[in-house]
Amino acid sequence: MAIEKAGAKKASRKSTKRSIINMAVMTLAAGLVATMAIPAYAFNPKATAAAQFGTSAIDGMRKAQPQTVAVSQTVAEAAVSRDAVTATSVAELARQKAAAQLVSYAKAYKGPSAAQLLKAPVYTAAPVGNQAAIFAAAKQYIGTPYVFGGATPAGFDCSGYIMFVYAQFGISLPHSVSGEAARGTRVSLADAVPGDVVIMSGHDGFYAGNGNIMDAPAAGRSISIRPIWTTSYYIVRIG
Repeated sequence: MAIEKAGAKKASRKSTKRSIINMAVMTLAAGLVATMAIPAYAFNPKATAAAQFGTSAIDGMRKAQPQTVAVSQTVAEAAVSRDAVTATSVAELARQKAAAQLVSYAKAYKGPSAAQLLKAPVYTAAPVGNQAAIFAAAKQYIGTPYVFGGATPAGFDCSGYIMFVYAQFGISLPHSVSGEAARGTRVSLADAVPGDVVIMSGHDGFYAGNGNIMDAPAAGRSISIRPIWTTSYYIVRIG
């Protein structure tokens, strides 16, 4: 009996040891399995790709809440300044050319001016009002070029021409169409004779008979006799 009890105790101890060993082996195996599973989870290719190339939180906010910039209406409608560009008009160029031409002709003329002729008239023997003598004196300047502001044989404008011719007879006239018209007495066309003055808007000249005028016409032209081209005129006699 004693031997059987001793054998039973011995067998019980061996069974306990096997249980402890089995539990230790199972615990170790479980730990190894867990350890091997961690890298597989941590380096999951899908998770890695998502971490590297996926939308970040900031990007998500930008897409979800796009930013806008408000521009003031004043700024939006601000006028664009441009460099001012100016061009000289044809009329102004003509005026400048005429002024330069006048200076050139004035330097070329060495004779007496209208003011000087008034002090020493050329035709002292001719009676005032002798229209034929006045016309003859004026006719000698045919071919003289037109010069704006001109009042000498170097170049005449329309009223300067009449002023200069009458000055040779001691008759003083202003250098203007309206002023010369005011100094004359109107006569009918039937009574007009060469030497009278044709007056029209902004222009005058010597009446040349038969409906003609002898005048300084315009820039680029010369004194000549030509038909009166308008019905809007009248005749005055000066002297």
